[in-house]
Amino acid sequence: MGIEQIYTEVLHEHTNSKRNKHHIDNPTVKRNGVNPNCGDEIQLEMRLKNGVIEDAGFTGSGCAISQASASIMVDLIKGKPVEEAMNLADTFFAMIKQEITEEEKLEILEDAVALKDISYMPARVKCAVLSWHTLKDCVETD
Repeated sequence: MGIEQIYTEVLHEHTNSKRNKHHIDNPTVKRNGVNPNCGDEIQLEMRLKNGVIEDAGFTGSGCAISQASASIMVDLIKGKPVEEAMNLADTFFAMIKQEITEEEKLEILEDAVALKDISYMPARVKCAVLSWHTLKDCVETD
């Protein structure tokens, strides 16, 4: 199986999975994210406690890329300190902008690396980054 097939499987799994697509109990912060170009919408809910993202989930609708990216992001940030989640977001944005291309530096993104080639599809970039921008909005305005 080639790397492209693995990435396709990862994206397909996250697009169709409901494990992160749900409301959470007692969120301390909620933010809406909208991609006006295509109509993707998400609501990110997080429960922060002592600087740690105790739980997170999202709801909304959109294309496969926006839904998979949101699900992957939630997997990555749950249980992490906010500072680490922001580092993950910064790394994700740098990957999408092709500012970071070294595999070793991208390893922290785990399944999110499956979205690295989105940068070659400019119309889909906003789909992939929607949840990550919403994460930053949650933390920066909380």
